Amino acid sequence: MEIPNEVLIHNELLGLKGARGTLIRVAPEGYFELNLRFGNNIHRVLLPIVGTVVIAAEPEPTAGEQTEFER
Repeated sequence: MEIPNEVLIHNELLGLKGARGTLIRVAPEGYFELNLRFGNNIHRVLLPIVGTVVIAAEPEPTAGEQTEFER
């Protein structure tokens, strides 16, 4: 996943279920750094990697009928 990237965020601690945000960085100390909208403002938040799911907002492009990908 490229950074920065628009993501959907799931985090039980904050009660987030598919909240839209921007992934800024994945810190080696064990947290995601994200921009997240609260009301009319955007705030920088640090969420622990453990207990947080980050999903790219845009799906991966499909390759038609091809089932194997070269990497």
